[in-house]
Amino acid sequence: MLLRSPSTPELMLLEYLISGIANWRPSEKMRENLKVGAMNDGRMGSLRLFPSGSEDQNAQFGKCASACHFTDEDGVEIIASLNLDQYGNLYELDLWKTDFGKLIRIPENKNELRRGET
Repeated sequence: MLLRSPSTPELMLLEYLISGIANWRPSEKMRENLKVGAMNDGRMGSLRLFPSGSEDQNAQFGKCASACHFTDEDGVEIIASLNLDQYGNLYELDLWKTDFGKLIRIPENKNELRRGET
């Protein structure tokens, strides 16, 4: 899996989701060292997260910590979930486009993101 730094919209979405976790705030070091890898999800935009630049391929899903949704440019809803691994570390940003189509764009403005039920 090819790792890279998250784009500005990806990082904004991650920070928004992290802000939904009580008593958990990302450090500047996390922002600087976080690496992401594209997941094989039909190009819906899901990312495997590697905090501190680690490449721990043995991490496993633990729980969904936070979620939100937004509308893609084509009017289709996208559900974004921040998942943690079995140890409570960042694990993945799961994006699900409700028509299983390709993600067009992640919003660049937090005002386009909505918490709560979809």
